[in-house]
Amino acid sequence: MRQGAPGSFDGRQFLYIFTMRFAPQETRTYLVTAVTAQRRRLFQVMANAELFRQTLFDYRGEGRFLLHAYVVMPDHFHALITPAAEVSLEKAMQFIKGGFSFRLKSKMDVWMRSFNESQISTAGKFVECVRYVEENPVRARLVASADAYSFSSAGEEGLDPMPAHFRG
Repeated sequence: MRQGAPGSFDGRQFLYIFTMRFAPQETRTYLVTAVTAQRRRLFQVMANAELFRQTLFDYRGEGRFLLHAYVVMPDHFHALITPAAEVSLEKAMQFIKGGFSFRLKSKMDVWMRSFNESQISTAGKFVECVRYVEENPVRARLVASADAYSFSSAGEEGLDPMPAHFRG
């Protein structure tokens, strides 16, 4: 086809630059929750709970998100995360859920298709969410105190602190 003819394409004529825009980091801390498929008690098996925990920490270690608090319950998890500047919330959840599913190598569905999120906008809400996450096993009567639960950030050293924009 000659240049400019109908149906022809000249890459010089069409230059698309796609720049993904993300919200400022000050608005990117979330409480996220995801539930296993059919609410199967997948994480009641300690090896599965540990694999999930390791998945969280591996992606955190790769800088995909900050991890402020988490709990792995028998059929769901809660996490308080701040995705990295170049990572959308949806992509962070894909790393977590998809990464775990890949490592588990289950022939069955692992997760319900979606997840729930709540944007954290104040220091008070951040502290409230940490408490909610870490007290979840106590409310579910799995343990008497939050720090007695093995798959939670309660009493765990080395997690990411409250983001600076909440402290300042």
